[in-house]
Amino acid sequence: MQRYLDGEAATVAAGESLGKAMRGGAVVYLDGQLGAGKTTFCRGVLRAFSYAGPVKSPTYTLVEAYEDLVWATEPPQLKTVSVYHFDLYRLGDPEELEYMGIRDYFNDDAVCLIEWPQRGHGFLPSADIMVSIEAQGAGRIIAARSETVRGQRILAQLSEYETD
Repeated sequence: MQRYLDGEAATVAAGESLGKAMRGGAVVYLDGQLGAGKTTFCRGVLRAFSYAGPVKSPTYTLVEAYEDLVWATEPPQLKTVSVYHFDLYRLGDPEELEYMGIRDYFNDDAVCLIEWPQRGHGFLPSADIMVSIEAQGAGRIIAARSETVRGQRILAQLSEYETD
């Protein structure tokens, strides 16, 4: 999947569509330059789980946890989910992830959004979906590809939730 997003609202909407397509957990790697819109995209994913609060990049804390969220789908999904937003930009050494208990965040039901995943190489699970965001004029080009069967299932369901 690849498309042009015209501004911030379209980036949030694309994230929300992907979040709604996640009927279970997923590991999503986010690639893009500083300021490309990765955190804006994550705000959209969180909106799909009925989260309306502020979403900031966890650049200094490495992870921001959003727990006991529910899917904002019709009909509503009553099962709660945890969404973990990682930003590994300032990670000094991938081994630091082991000290923070990185493995505790990854389970079959959790949604893990990981910015700068290459900095955690060797300590992160494989991605289900790779999302690339690149600034293009006033908007962004977003591309997503599946890396696992679960990722294929999520992207196949994506068209059901896409908004224009």
